[in-house]
Amino acid sequence: MMEQRLAARLPLALFTVNTKTGEVKVIHRSTDWLNHLEFSPTDPTLLMFCHEGPWHKVERIWLMHTDGRHVTKVHTRTMAMEIAGHEFWSSDGKTLWYDLQTPRGEVFWLAGYQVETGERTWYQLSRDEWVIHFNVSHDGTLFCGDGGDPGQVAKAKEGQWIYLFRPELIPNRGIVDKSFVNAGVLHAEKLVNMAKHKYRLEPNVSFTPDQKWVVFRSNMFGQTYAFPVELARAAAN
Repeated sequence: MMEQRLAARLPLALFTVNTKTGEVKVIHRSTDWLNHLEFSPTDPTLLMFCHEGPWHKVERIWLMHTDGRHVTKVHTRTMAMEIAGHEFWSSDGKTLWYDLQTPRGEVFWLAGYQVETGERTWYQLSRDEWVIHFNVSHDGTLFCGDGGDPGQVAKAKEGQWIYLFRPELIPNRGIVDKSFVNAGVLHAEKLVNMAKHKYRLEPNVSFTPDQKWVVFRSNMFGQTYAFPVELARAAAN
């Protein structure tokens, strides 16, 4: 379906609706498959969207202003089968984070793009620690993830966990060049065993505003429920 939909080149338009007046404005037209619109949490005139399709065939992540100006590609592929996606905003609206694989299913990163400066930060993680969805805490100091089973792109054998990640940048001992990627690693802590979860339902994860809990959904007991896991208690265990 993804291949066929991408090849169809159907005309699409992005539009805004003024909820006070009902005015509709078309802000972008394309025959690419456009999807996944998210406003900046701090700038209502800045919009993230994606070019949808098989990730190894599209330049997925884009930014634009709601007046139709400044359409900007966030990530450019540098190798065959490189993929990037599941993009999301930091709470302060300064960074776009996304899953990056160089190439697909082999080397795994959580990548960040600074909207104002264009600077980049990539945190590496292992195959078993790759997750379908990442999320970031309100203060930007922690990340979480929902894991994945062997049927996902990482084919992880021990990846069925809700994870907490602590980022660590590698000290720069060389030339300071803002065009370079700032590299780091994610240190993983296992929060919840998801071995009984069926990953056709993606758990998704988010921090509560006080950063004391990670919330996710699961079918580990049959039906789908929402669950919180307390970070302090998980660390104590």
